Amino acid sequence: MNAIGINPVQLSSSQPIKVKEAQGSGFGDILQESIKAVNQKAQEAQALSEGLVSGQHSNIHETMIAMEESGVSFRMLAKVQGKVIDAYRELMRLQL
Repeated sequence: MNAIGINPVQLSSSQPIKVKEAQGSGFGDILQESIKAVNQKAQEAQALSEGLVSGQHSNIHETMIAMEESGVSFRMLAKVQGKVIDAYRELMRLQL
């Protein structure tokens, strides 16, 4: 093997391999951020609809788009919640 310039790799077993853990990117953190984003969209849609009703602005298109985005975000969050609950129930059914 040395004739073509390839040397075997020697691993040192005296030093353990260190794995760097990801900070703040767990499922719970991602879920909390998603809930905050959905809540913010709902609050923005509420503020726009109140502004439209009170006459502060007359942009019905922007208001309807914000309300639809809020609804879609909430429905998606509800679907994710259902999937998480289904996964939890499936894990509880496993027999170890």
